[in-house]
Amino acid sequence: MNNSWNRLIYKLWSPFYDQFFNSGAFLQARKNLFAEETFEKGQNILFVGVGTGADLAWIPRKDLNVTAIDFSPEMLHKAKEKFKNDPITFKEMDAQDLQFADESFDIVVGSLILSVVPDAKKALEEMIRVTKGGGRILIFDKFAPKDMDLSFGKKLIRPLVSFLGTDIGLHFDETLNPYRSMVNLQLDKPIMFGDMYRKIRLVKVLEIN
Repeated sequence: MNNSWNRLIYKLWSPFYDQFFNSGAFLQARKNLFAEETFEKGQNILFVGVGTGADLAWIPRKDLNVTAIDFSPEMLHKAKEKFKNDPITFKEMDAQDLQFADESFDIVVGSLILSVVPDAKKALEEMIRVTKGGGRILIFDKFAPKDMDLSFGKKLIRPLVSFLGTDIGLHFDETLNPYRSMVNLQLDKPIMFGDMYRKIRLVKVLEIN
């Protein structure tokens, strides 16, 4: 996967994305992602890889300062159209190179983004960087089973699936390893299709001066 290919793939996906990834089990999973989360009025919230805006429906948008970024202009346009009456700032931006100052956001949300970017570690590093100390990072994504190799079948189809714009072999533990001193892993639980799709909550460590 690379940025140019991803831009093309998600341009093609944009007319159909909601039919597949914002309905049925995916719709319920997105709802569950936010079900146990609390938001305080005036908090700064960042959605990384907002896509067509599927997650935005589940937060109190008018009480929060919401920024949503995506690398695909077509996906972002659909999100803008859905939420044109809400005070949301939309920006075309690469998740691996977030154009925000350090510690800008109270909560950062990344749904189905780490498994699609060329460099998941870099994207996670950026999400951590822009999160305030004590702030939360919410992740909903598909990951390879913990402490297990991929099955032979998944290894066989992994290149084809990657060609279509996503990675079914990403291990979250390996992705997180370089940043374990920067965040606490507060929650990691299955949320859809057995333990393939998981909800993860990280809390950024407060620096003590």
